[in-house]
Amino acid sequence: MKARNLFVLSMVMLLLAACKPAVTPTEAPPPEGVELRFTYYADGNEADEMQTILDRFMAENPSITVVLDVVPYQTIDEQLPVQVETGEGPDMARITNFGAYRGKLLDLRPYLSDPGYFESNFPTPVLAAMRAEGDASGLHGFPDSLTVTGPYVNKTLFDQAGIELPGDASWEEWTELTQQVAEATGVQYAISIDRTGHRFAGPAMSMGATLIDASGNFTVDTPGFRDFAEILMGWHDAGITPSEVWLIGDSLNSCIDFFKSGDLVMCMSGSWQINGVAGDVGDAFDWVVVPNPTGAGGSTGVAGGAGVVAFADTEHPEEVAMLMEFLIQAENYGAYSAGTLSLPAQTEVASTGVDFETDNASVLGALSAYTAEIPKLQDQAVALNVHPFAFAYYRNSANRIAQYLTSELSLDETLQRLQQDIDDAIAEAGQ
Repeated sequence: MKARNLFVLSMVMLLLAACKPAVTPTEAPPPEGVELRFTYYADGNEADEMQTILDRFMAENPSITVVLDVVPYQTIDEQLPVQVETGEGPDMARITNFGAYRGKLLDLRPYLSDPGYFESNFPTPVLAAMRAEGDASGLHGFPDSLTVTGPYVNKTLFDQAGIELPGDASWEEWTELTQQVAEATGVQYAISIDRTGHRFAGPAMSMGATLIDASGNFTVDTPGFRDFAEILMGWHDAGITPSEVWLIGDSLNSCIDFFKSGDLVMCMSGSWQINGVAGDVGDAFDWVVVPNPTGAGGSTGVAGGAGVVAFADTEHPEEVAMLMEFLIQAENYGAYSAGTLSLPAQTEVASTGVDFETDNASVLGALSAYTAEIPKLQDQAVALNVHPFAFAYYRNSANRIAQYLTSELSLDETLQRLQQDIDDAIAEAGQ
């Protein structure tokens, strides 16, 4: 009988144990996961490289899921501002027009574990461009890459012509040399520049233009701006530049295709063309990137690039800050630069160097050449692309300059009307 009672008691205890809830009332429930939406555009393999870094972040932070929504650039340019304005935007995005979101971005500073590292590793003009008026310290995002304008030169044509590539040389000297090369080798065109105000600005600044004055205002009528406009006119008058780039409508605005085909000795474009040139030229000829030509203002290209920002409407500012801080660490930022073959805008990464993931000697040489241009950039050359009213200059400058090149307007009229265009656009923006 005693043994039977012990058996029954044992069975009761086993049943009670089986019925015990998995979580006792005193235990805290597991934390709910957080999902971040990251709207992203890519010109090449940027999204693949970013996803790799995000996967590593999520592995280290399993309670946070980051959804990378890859969209066309047109969506970023046209739809994202509307989404953010109506409160329907993502937590983060990759953008280029910083001025469109001023006052709508999250200040990360209160949520960062080391805001000093963030602040000290990125160009001040870029960080400032993301701040609302009157804000002198907000940290809202970072540039994920840097582009620099500069010339591509067909080295094979120089070799065939028996002419050495110069070191530092002016635009006038490059014009003469490329014309000599074109004549000696029989190629159609000597020199050209992309049909944009962005590309025009670097040579103009090198010639001495003050495109952005000390107060941050656009001033197009300066000697350097005039000088380069006259040089460009001289190329067209002499027939040494493809007229299709500047004079025939506005559908073709780049000289790079003429360069890739071997019909152009020198093309003034920028670092974003490196992979395309390498892939399309292949072994057809040797090419190099050369220093920006010099003038009264020195030698400078113009900086550009995209940036990653956080939006003030996010419901998860702490998690967004964690991710932003993860992305800017040298290990992760450097991996992104190496994989995308992009110039780093992060100071620590730039100073230690990037082990770019390519064995193409031309690509490595071009990346090195553009990197060497970064310390030479004028302050206004860095400030231009992130200026809150850069759009006012960009949207009007190429067409006005083209009107001068076709003799529709005199140079005086061109500059007067371009200045008025810019002033009107700024006024319409409510300033």
